[in-house]
Amino acid sequence: MNDLKRATYDVVVIGNVGIDTNVYFYGEPNFDVESNYTENIDCVGQAGGYTARGFAQLGYRTAFIGYVGDDYAGHFIRDEFARDGINMAGLFIDPTGTGRSVNFMYPDGRRKNFYDGKAHMVLQPDIELCATILAQATFTHFSIPNWARTLLPVAQKLGLTISCDLQDVMDGQDPYRRDFVQASDILFFSAVNYARPETVFNAIQREFPDKILISGMGARGCASCSKEGIAYYEAVDMPEPVIDTNGAGDGLAVGFLSSYLLEKYSLPAAVLRGQIAARWTCTQRATSAHLMIKERLDEIFITMTGGQL
Repeated sequence: MNDLKRATYDVVVIGNVGIDTNVYFYGEPNFDVESNYTENIDCVGQAGGYTARGFAQLGYRTAFIGYVGDDYAGHFIRDEFARDGINMAGLFIDPTGTGRSVNFMYPDGRRKNFYDGKAHMVLQPDIELCATILAQATFTHFSIPNWARTLLPVAQKLGLTISCDLQDVMDGQDPYRRDFVQASDILFFSAVNYARPETVFNAIQREFPDKILISGMGARGCASCSKEGIAYYEAVDMPEPVIDTNGAGDGLAVGFLSSYLLEKYSLPAAVLRGQIAARWTCTQRATSAHLMIKERLDEIFITMTGGQL
């Protein structure tokens, strides 16, 4: 891993950013009729957007590699990234436009997601420029657009610690995610498709026993898998209600990685700090502009643990 004192960036985030349109139903949706009255709100979202903004709002030096369109949505994202101080030297133009997600939001915060990744299957980033950015990083965090896999060998050659969010895994041996699993030191995934995440843990650890695996389980808490075994963590409680689960998994990754890799917390303590950041994200409605800040994270962590974990 690059020397903390010499690195220009604490983290380079590689992945998708776009506009999320969150559709909030006033009651239970009725898809048997043509029209439902809803509240529709746009915000900067997707895995790359939430994680880049999450690191930056915690106060870490953040660069981003990804794509937006030369359109209204792309300019809005650039303005929001600039507000957070995110370096955008690697923010390229997708000629088909800015990626979009439509999220149908249920009253309890659950969602159904409809994702338009634009040209992410065929884009080819500037490898030389990306290598220059990555060479200035302490570690790098990936999400899984197809074009991002071309940067995995670059990060490996530079000796960077690599983390990746595999998102809602259906199969621990999924060929699309194979490159990301092989290259990464730390892997995150959502257990939304599993009652318990051991199926994915075991499928990956049999082949790659040295990797750290973190699974967000929503209201059921969180789980980790490492050489020390599998551990389960209860969900974090806060007085603020869960109103929007978008970005929660990204908050888990941001809180864990910043604590484990940069602040040198133990694995269990870093998991808890990731859970706190994720739970806070769930209190934010249709925005990535007000994510966890370090002072609040430290305060909640000390209150929960006395600083002893």
